[in-house]
Amino acid sequence: MTRSRRLTPRQMLIVLHDLVATAAAIVLTFVIRFEGRGLYERLDGLQLFLPFFVIYAAAVYLFIGLHLNKWRFTSVPDLYNIFKASTILAASLLALDYVLLSPNFYGTFFFGKITILLYWFLQMFLLGGTRVAYRYFHYARTLQRAKIADATPTLIIGRAADAEVVLRSIESGAVKKIWPVGILSPADSDRSQTIRGIPVLGDLDDLERVVADLEGRGNRVMRLLLAPSALNPEARPEAILIRARRLGLTMSQLPSLDGGGPAMQLAPVAVEDLLLRPSVKIDYRRLEDFVTGKAIVVTGGGGSIGSEICDRAVTFGAARLLVIENSEPALHAVLEALRGKQSEADISGRIADIRDRQRIMNLIADFKPDIVFHAAALKHVPILERDWDEGIKTNVFGSMNVADAAAAAGASAMVMISTDKAIEPVSVLGATKRLAEMYCEALDHELASNGQPSTRLISVRFGNVLASNGSVVPKFKAQIEAGGPVTVTHPDMVRYFMTIREACDLVITAATHALRAETRDVSVYVLNMGQPVKIVDLAERIIRLSGLEPGRDIKITFTGIRPGERLHEILFAQGEATADIGIPGIVAAKPLQPSLQDIRGWFASLEQGLARNERVAIYNLLRDAVPEFRGEAA
Repeated sequence: MTRSRRLTPRQMLIVLHDLVATAAAIVLTFVIRFEGRGLYERLDGLQLFLPFFVIYAAAVYLFIGLHLNKWRFTSVPDLYNIFKASTILAASLLALDYVLLSPNFYGTFFFGKITILLYWFLQMFLLGGTRVAYRYFHYARTLQRAKIADATPTLIIGRAADAEVVLRSIESGAVKKIWPVGILSPADSDRSQTIRGIPVLGDLDDLERVVADLEGRGNRVMRLLLAPSALNPEARPEAILIRARRLGLTMSQLPSLDGGGPAMQLAPVAVEDLLLRPSVKIDYRRLEDFVTGKAIVVTGGGGSIGSEICDRAVTFGAARLLVIENSEPALHAVLEALRGKQSEADISGRIADIRDRQRIMNLIADFKPDIVFHAAALKHVPILERDWDEGIKTNVFGSMNVADAAAAAGASAMVMISTDKAIEPVSVLGATKRLAEMYCEALDHELASNGQPSTRLISVRFGNVLASNGSVVPKFKAQIEAGGPVTVTHPDMVRYFMTIREACDLVITAATHALRAETRDVSVYVLNMGQPVKIVDLAERIIRLSGLEPGRDIKITFTGIRPGERLHEILFAQGEATADIGIPGIVAAKPLQPSLQDIRGWFASLEQGLARNERVAIYNLLRDAVPEFRGEAA
């Protein structure tokens, strides 16, 4: 491990303390071990020996690195280093006393084994005891400050290992305004134990009893803090949320340490956190290696998907980030959020519409990106069935503009966010997204054949994203807050869902595969969406998570399937080849691919049809380009 050769003033104080403790340990050892004549006979030798031993001890301490650790974080590894240092010094005394010095000069032993053993214990105590005492002093002061500052009395929910992480965070000051009064653990082995002085008061079923008992003793619990283990499906987090709401308790969560973000930052517990299967395991080191130091462009960066990709890019160490967005409020909001992350990334934003070809070409060329994430799109199915021409202008021609701009700027990768609705599409959204996929894939092959193999253009398909703009979860929550009813289109309607964070991490992961792959035989990636979810079941669960009863407190009404919708989404088209790429959560799709010349011919005809507002002709053209398209011009 590389260490700085120059000591800071704090480290100098630590070294000085340790040397004083070493001298004190030697002197105390002789005072305790020898009396009268035995001590007097050794005083001259001790005066001669002590300065040299202290200098030797300094070398040992610096080598082991006792001066590197902050005392308020003293832990078992630090005490182990003290054990090593004390043992080395004691062993050195033993060698000096029995091999080199005493038998030759004194005819007897200067120290003796008992003296050296006593010294070892005193040295351990003086080095380790002061550190432990300082840590406890800091811990007590932190808790006292928390009480004085009206910190919220809090119950921690989770297993002992997770609870200890939370308590350490509170002790260190990383988590503030929290006063832990007890722990509820699902593990039987944790019962009747204390963790860092905080008692385990029961299991999750004891919540009401523990809250009432603590209130009777003057500690009114105001908050539940969920450790990561409490959010596992087997811990029944939805039941905890329901009971917490009935008790009027605020709920927060401590994110998992492997989440690729600020692990010690408390966050509210959202309904969408409790609705899904466990997320795919993400290789965050792979993402950091891919993004660190890169220049990244995100189109549609103010939207739900685009803003999350921006956040992940900054989190994973991007050097420069350009956010392109056509909504001024959305652009302002995402830039403010990104700058609040205190990142070293150079973050800028520009107002632009991806339909404006020349502006998009100029912006991306001037920025000189390594990676372009294309998230800008119109995506609301019923709206695009009505305003079909706007969908074509944005999703088809806008995507073409971004792809051409990325290729012209020499970007390593352009990643287009696609949708499962592009598979055997029945809507304008699906057809336009499939056309955009086809263009990116054809241009990718064209670049490879024309000697530009360093640029990849890929598409990533996935289904519905929880809590994204226009998704059903915020809609259901708003309807519940309004007293109902919750509206569902059809009792058999089924959709795939995943969280925004998981989807965006997998999008970036797909890009890493595209750039590392030895061949260019994959241009379309499909995210594993898990098991499909019935929308009516989702609605019922959200109602229950709100502390209400479906059918009694909140009614569910069925409004009928809307234009462009189908009951069951699919992930692959019939006859579409798939391939395992060796990355959990991602599968490669290999759809039939027309030539770039054919696609450009279709695009030219689309432009002509749009100019004449010929809806029937355009729908016929969409069916020619995408034979699976089943949409009908109204």
